[in-house]
Amino acid sequence: METVDLAAAIAARCRLSGSFVLRSGRTATEYFDKYQFEADPVLLDAVGAGLAPLVPAGTEVLAGLEMGGIAVVVALARHAGLPCAFVRKAAKPYGTRRLAEGTDLAGRRVLLVEDVVTSGGQIAISAAELRQAGAVIEHAVCVIDRQEGGTEALAAEGITLHPLLTRDLLDAAG
Repeated sequence: METVDLAAAIAARCRLSGSFVLRSGRTATEYFDKYQFEADPVLLDAVGAGLAPLVPAGTEVLAGLEMGGIAVVVALARHAGLPCAFVRKAAKPYGTRRLAEGTDLAGRRVLLVEDVVTSGGQIAISAAELRQAGAVIEHAVCVIDRQEGGTEALAAEGITLHPLLTRDLLDAAG
């Protein structure tokens, strides 16, 4: 599916209007209900296919951030042919007590995978924790960049964000 067609499909399926408080604490008048494309197997597969060319050379592991990044990382892994890990917001206090489940990240070049980026806050938090555990993180991909400062904030943390879609593209598509 062409990027512009994917943007139109996601805009039609996921765009809501109203008053929404974002993870960053900001209030937005529109919201992209990411779970609508993540729950649709055809749309999610198109997202994975669209993200695959954005995976930087040398990436060894794809790491999806809880919760929305988990579905996206599985779809991306299918198209990129790379192993994946599932990153929690906090290490669980029982069992393995791991922050990340699945493929080991220590000493490996890890690409963080997120669904929607506004401020980049969760990517920055997760990257710092994973770096402390030995992961090499220089890049992240997302399905939608809301273009509200996330790219710049992540650059300040040494992370280049590669969005599949931007708010501008979604606005133009729908």
